[in-house]
Amino acid sequence: MTIDAYINPDFGWKEKLIFLLVTLLGVVICILLITTAVAISVSLMKAESFKKKKEFYERAHNRVQLFYEMIISGTSVLSFSCAYVIINHIYAKAKDLGETVSPGLDAFLNLWSQGKDFILLLLICLSCFLTSLLDRLVIPLKKADRSEKACVRMLAMFYCILILIRLNNIGDESEYSPVMIYYLGLIVGRFVYFDASLRDFLQALWNMFKKIYLLILGLALTGLLCLFGFRMEYLLEKNYYIVGAFYTHLFMLTAVFILHHSHILSLFIRKPKDEVDEEEYDYDEDEYDEEEYDETVQDL
Repeated sequence: MTIDAYINPDFGWKEKLIFLLVTLLGVVICILLITTAVAISVSLMKAESFKKKKEFYERAHNRVQLFYEMIISGTSVLSFSCAYVIINHIYAKAKDLGETVSPGLDAFLNLWSQGKDFILLLLICLSCFLTSLLDRLVIPLKKADRSEKACVRMLAMFYCILILIRLNNIGDESEYSPVMIYYLGLIVGRFVYFDASLRDFLQALWNMFKKIYLLILGLALTGLLCLFGFRMEYLLEKNYYIVGAFYTHLFMLTAVFILHHSHILSLFIRKPKDEVDEEEYDYDEDEYDEEEYDETVQDL
């Protein structure tokens, strides 16, 4: 089993640049859809113009960063799903060959055959750690609170399950069932725990339902980019569909990194002028009048 089974040698720098530009365009379109929806909802508010602008600024930033969180979490979850599938491929091929490659690899394969369920659980825990690492150091998102991020990360589990269900229907000789079962177990554990009440359960469901648009946008963007990648033969079916989906998420993550750190979002969402500026102007005007009065008194 060589690395050629998971890469496309014809996917050079030119093709990668084209794919990155298309990915950037896709993410920007999603941002425009989010900001347009926020603008429509804010325009229906009964409030002053300044308050509407301020509400749009805060709400749009929050929604866009939650979309970024969806891509970050989805990439992390899918990365370790892909790792599990690849290791399983290597194990199956090595078992079919029945040859001793190296003592280290043989030891790992024996460990995999005896405890792959525990290794999968470890990989899922590592995906949570990777999400936090990306969220805090690489692409710091400060406009969304912890409860909202936790809700989006749970949606990312659904997101990955839906992708795996689709890949399972297509069929690429991979076993996705163990991964899906673990993710479903984590989701059930998130909603049903020992001291949870019915009210807590319904509240958690409602919080997820309010963020369902992120799931729809993420799936639509991923599906279109994967379709483009496979049609252009940047991604190859023989290299397995889940590997192509993972490559696509790496480009999505790169696009989010570029957009977040370049502050291009300020072109779509401009911060309104603060009302404090008007108060400072009034204070300066009063102070000027008082000084003019003092000078007039001295002349007299």
